[in-house]
Amino acid sequence: MQLKKYTDYALRVLIYTGTKPDKELASIKEISEVFSISQHHLGKIVFELNKMGLLETVRGRNGGIRLAKPAEEINIGLLIRRLESDFNLLECFDKETNHCVISPACTLKHTLNRALHAFFKVLEEYTLKDLIKNEEELKELMGM
Repeated sequence: MQLKKYTDYALRVLIYTGTKPDKELASIKEISEVFSISQHHLGKIVFELNKMGLLETVRGRNGGIRLAKPAEEINIGLLIRRLESDFNLLECFDKETNHCVISPACTLKHTLNRALHAFFKVLEEYTLKDLIKNEEELKELMGM
């Protein structure tokens, strides 16, 4: 299983804004420069994270973005579930497109389904705060 770049970039935006001092604003431009991601693409991600209530956007000349809630309230597993739309690991996970002849007797799909649930169970044990506990090292790597 591979997460979409969109999810990867959304997590990077949250990590970046989560390492900013309390209430300090970050800009899409600076995040774009740190991670070498298109500002246009980041704009879409920031818009979505704002709609989800995870980022607060401040308009104007001195505007920017910051976390809308404490990092310990942002659950990583729940976030990834919301950002990812396709968890069909195999053809047989989607009943409408499943053409596999062994599907009725196959136990692989059940095994992978259990693994997928375990994957999310682990991710749901983590918050953004857990991902930025090495804040000083992250800040140094991001040039902050």
